[in-house]
Amino acid sequence: MNQVSFEERIRRYGRALDFGAEQVRRLVTNHPDYFPLFTRNGKWKHESEAWTNWCEGFLGGLLWIYAIRTGEKWWRRQAEHYSELIESRQNDRTVHDLGFLFLPTWKVWFQQTNDTAKQEVVVQAGRTLALRFNPTGRYLRSFVAPESLFIDIMMNVPIIIEAGLLTGEQELVEIGIEHCLTTRRFLVRGDGSTSHEGIFDQQSGEFLRQTTHQGWRNDSSWARGQAWALYGFSQVFELTGDPRFLATAERCAEFYIQRTSAHGVPPNDWEEPPSGFGERGPYESSAAAIAARGFWHLASQVANTVQCDRYQKYTYRILDTLCEPEFLATDTPGWEGILKHGIYHQRKGLGVDESVMWGEYFFVAALDQVVGRGTE
Repeated sequence: MNQVSFEERIRRYGRALDFGAEQVRRLVTNHPDYFPLFTRNGKWKHESEAWTNWCEGFLGGLLWIYAIRTGEKWWRRQAEHYSELIESRQNDRTVHDLGFLFLPTWKVWFQQTNDTAKQEVVVQAGRTLALRFNPTGRYLRSFVAPESLFIDIMMNVPIIIEAGLLTGEQELVEIGIEHCLTTRRFLVRGDGSTSHEGIFDQQSGEFLRQTTHQGWRNDSSWARGQAWALYGFSQVFELTGDPRFLATAERCAEFYIQRTSAHGVPPNDWEEPPSGFGERGPYESSAAAIAARGFWHLASQVANTVQCDRYQKYTYRILDTLCEPEFLATDTPGWEGILKHGIYHQRKGLGVDESVMWGEYFFVAALDQVVGRGTE
């Protein structure tokens, strides 16, 4: 990619945000009250296996970003409406994804209004998620099974800690911290890579093995999980001030940087041989979008100005690539998503080389942060 000035970079990011707004407006206009996970051949509306209901907060989160950016009443009405559609999920005990649902939506709504009723929804979601805590193994169990710990939960655990901080319920804070320490010990490897899943003995709490549902094999490195860890540990450090979590976030960040090609976009799994990519290609753009937002957040947490600058510049590297026509769907007629080349579930053949809703959200969120607060 050719070098561009900082001013031109910000203009390009602004154009990408404008394109995103067009695509999101078209989605909610054409398919009202519909919560898509991924496109099929570039189209959002289709019937397919969901595996689990974890994405309903990302569309609302996109609407809140544009409501705040533009100040337009239409965006605000849609943001509030799509948040209200998931309100009952605050009591959903079947998933480990309540942070994904309520942090981009109801937390933002509370921050915009300081309405205690909105705060209570966030708090209740945190309390509900905390009920998944396994006191023997010291972790929040995944939706798959009681013995299962997912790396994804690092992006959901902040809602438990935030609920505890908002209410003074120290037990919630401790649950969140214990989960993060367990994840740090058993799912983050010595080289900074992460495992998708850990399995524990239910009677003794003993850690048994690392496994995966979405990576190439059990000992490999699934890129989206790596991004969840990078960003999740950075957020937990911000909430707790515990330096162990900052160190872990930086280890995960270093692995991402060292193992990813110069353009900043990883494959679905770094260990999968290139010959295994087949027609689906070597990209997992949603992992890159999450990582971009994570690197930008991590830059704000480190005290070392050299590292701060390094993480910010790496954010630019990823976003510069994602704003190219290869990834941004501006030059792909009929494509309904924003960001191409994402993957939902490669093993199940779901949303492979498509737009995925979390990729849309974290891409727009990263652009919004950089355009709004970027420094050269």
